[in-house]
Amino acid sequence: MKKIVIICWAFCSSFSLHAQDLVKGYVFEDRNENGRKERREKGLPEVAVSNGVEVVLTDEKGAYSLPVSEDNIIFVIKPAGYAVPVGEDNLPRYYYIHKPEGSPELQYKGVEPTGPLPRSVDFALYPREETKEFTAMIFGDPQPYTEKELELFAKGVVEKAKKEEGISFGISLGDLAGDDLDLHPKYVEVMQQTSWPWYNVLGNHDMNYDASSDAHSDESFEKTFGPSAYAFNHGDAHFIVLEDILYPDPRDGQGYWGGFRKDQLDFVENNLKHVDKNRLVVLSFHIPLLHENENSFRDSDRKRLFDLLKDYPNRLAISAHTHLQRHNFYTAEDGWEGASRFHEYNAGTTSGDWYSGQLNEEGVPISTMRDGTPKGYALLRVDGNQYQIDYQVIGKPLEHQIKIFNPKVVANNRGSSSGIFANFYMGDKDDIVEYKIDNGDWRPMNWTAAPDPSFMADVMEWDFMEKLSPGRRPSNPVNSTHLWRGSIPTNLPVGKHTITVRAIDMFGRTFTETSEYTIAEPVPF
Repeated sequence: MKKIVIICWAFCSSFSLHAQDLVKGYVFEDRNENGRKERREKGLPEVAVSNGVEVVLTDEKGAYSLPVSEDNIIFVIKPAGYAVPVGEDNLPRYYYIHKPEGSPELQYKGVEPTGPLPRSVDFALYPREETKEFTAMIFGDPQPYTEKELELFAKGVVEKAKKEEGISFGISLGDLAGDDLDLHPKYVEVMQQTSWPWYNVLGNHDMNYDASSDAHSDESFEKTFGPSAYAFNHGDAHFIVLEDILYPDPRDGQGYWGGFRKDQLDFVENNLKHVDKNRLVVLSFHIPLLHENENSFRDSDRKRLFDLLKDYPNRLAISAHTHLQRHNFYTAEDGWEGASRFHEYNAGTTSGDWYSGQLNEEGVPISTMRDGTPKGYALLRVDGNQYQIDYQVIGKPLEHQIKIFNPKVVANNRGSSSGIFANFYMGDKDDIVEYKIDNGDWRPMNWTAAPDPSFMADVMEWDFMEKLSPGRRPSNPVNSTHLWRGSIPTNLPVGKHTITVRAIDMFGRTFTETSEYTIAEPVPF
């Protein structure tokens, strides 16, 4: 894909329109990829364009018109089989910001005044072959609070991720920075190391906290990344990116709350009118839709989103925010009325447990998350309107999906309250997890809601230290949603024995991992 630094918008004349209430322009096939619509370049019909609420299709000549206010971002919804211009920074350039007066005065700068609306705001598209089978890289919460942590993100994650092959694009699920919004451009510089476009989600730590209204909490984000709610197509999949953070919290004006503004859900509704129901719809946002209590996400917003999607049989939501990894399946109890369960993958994070823990051989914190999931990134593999998800643990082969915890030695023929624990990172309690000892029979393991004992041991090391190590103590463990337990046999011959664990995931794939333990003669009192 040809990279360009600046998109040139075509002006039909130098005359600037004042007090205009419509934005007009063309979506065109930019054959010479110079960003300007030229007479011989044809307009593209039936391409969706939006002002962030309304969505219209271009006519047979590629023309569109939309209502516009003094604070709008107009964007094209990329159709399958085409590419949008991408800057040298790997950011897709599919939008035009219209803020004649610029952003409000804020601690972190927003958009500079854009001046009068051009006579024609045109969007260039490049023909590109797109297969129905593709892979997208998914990052959760880079969240560097300092330039040092940004270096750790670059060295510990991006240096590894950039070696992946066959990636069509990436999505970073918010908290691109940790409150210091001046880090946004530096984060972009780090992500330039990869060779594919990156779409970005607004997180709660990417907001302008001194904004007086939710509508202005994303001004600095817009300056660097563009709209916080948008959509695009790739293959047979339709991707919708949303901001799901209400700030300030409408209940008391303090902090934030998970939810959507009405205009954002109106955009989803208007957008879906133009999306074939056989497509895979993938939603990306920051805060998960959890129905556990009213304090995490506004119920009415989740319900409206569910109602808009209930007639789409192939759908997936992807979120981050929690610094855990889990699968959330929503049913009628949560307000979901569509076919089967609504699947939300709450992705593990690239910062792990906020850059904590012991340092590895590269001097980067291991950052294991509180549920025992190692830090890493996900690979969303799409084939037509179906999907699978892989989790890539940093520094491990892709096949590594299970960590086993077991005692190193037990007494022969003496009962033990110890157990064999298997943390199946991408697991869900409905998955099948089994184990065997040596060449014995497979036995079922029992799903358990408990902290990962391996991570507990790592945390306790910090509390037994008599001299501080470099780095920072990890957060306290929490119950894992993907942990299984089995009893440990002691009635076998003295010596070493092999534990093999196998797990079958929700996509029907089998993963295995092994460990060892020793059976020894009991030591007499």
